[in-house]
Amino acid sequence: MQLGYHTGYWSAGPPEGVQDAIAMCERLGFDSIWTAEAYGSDCLTPLAWWGASTSRVRLGTNLMQMAARTPAAAAMSAMTLDHLCGGRFVLGLGASGPQVVEGWYGQPYPKPLARTREYIAVIRKILARDAPVTFDGEYYPLPYPGGSGLGKPLKSTVHPLRTDIPIMLGAEGPKNVALAAEIADGWLPMFFSPKMDDFYRDALAEGFARPGARRTADDFEVPAFVPIVLHDDVEQAADLVRPAIALYIGGMGAASMNFHANHFGRLGYEAEVAKIQELFLSGRKLEAMGAVPTQLVEDIALVGPAAKIRDELQLWESTLITSLIIQAPPQSLAEVAELLS
Repeated sequence: MQLGYHTGYWSAGPPEGVQDAIAMCERLGFDSIWTAEAYGSDCLTPLAWWGASTSRVRLGTNLMQMAARTPAAAAMSAMTLDHLCGGRFVLGLGASGPQVVEGWYGQPYPKPLARTREYIAVIRKILARDAPVTFDGEYYPLPYPGGSGLGKPLKSTVHPLRTDIPIMLGAEGPKNVALAAEIADGWLPMFFSPKMDDFYRDALAEGFARPGARRTADDFEVPAFVPIVLHDDVEQAADLVRPAIALYIGGMGAASMNFHANHFGRLGYEAEVAKIQELFLSGRKLEAMGAVPTQLVEDIALVGPAAKIRDELQLWESTLITSLIIQAPPQSLAEVAELLS
């Protein structure tokens, strides 16, 4: 497996030490670096700024939220960044959830799979640049029907450096994973667990088997985001991962609709998920973090002493993932990279 580095979300400001970490990734031969966005910093500006000091690693968004930009705006950003970095850009897209899409962006959330299909189709037509773009879609029609009536089909003034810029899709549920296999160049899983490998192989196989599927299992990428905490004490290492898990189970969605909670339920933690949600949504966040089982952490992360992580890595290497997108403290990145190499 190749290695990538995820810079993570910003909190009050830029992550400390991230510029040095990216420089280290370049020196150590990492394949890629990735940025994210939620409802604070965007994922494109940091990627361009930090990526300007690199010359080899691929630069990817994990994830760019589709509700934040029209397909045309996403295509413009992709073409621009791909030119600036010499053909190293990877466009990672995600539908996010209704809490963010409707609460932050003021966009409707229903039918995310259908929207995703149209969104990527429009981007590909823009990148192809073989004609002025028209699209007869339900969600992203071009030109816009109605309005002033003066809209007309347009073709990008910029010639893409690559008309086949890789597009990867973030997904957790089986239907969305199958969609990624059908229309994208890769799948960006979150909270991947080797225990679910067969489940996701089946979902991807369904997508590859659909008429007109873009890729096959042989040329499809699966860069998986994996938290890694190197520490002599497993419990203390797990404590550094529990807050993020509790946030996603309890706070990234509502009790009636939370795709992350559904994911951990499929992993076999239905009762624990219900408890974590109850605690988090009632404002008892520290208790919610404490309710995250160590085994759950170990299912989706590599935590503990070096020997333990090295042994567990063999299981990860047997799965369908093609890259480990690691998130580790910058000060331990070199040690982690050596351990995983």
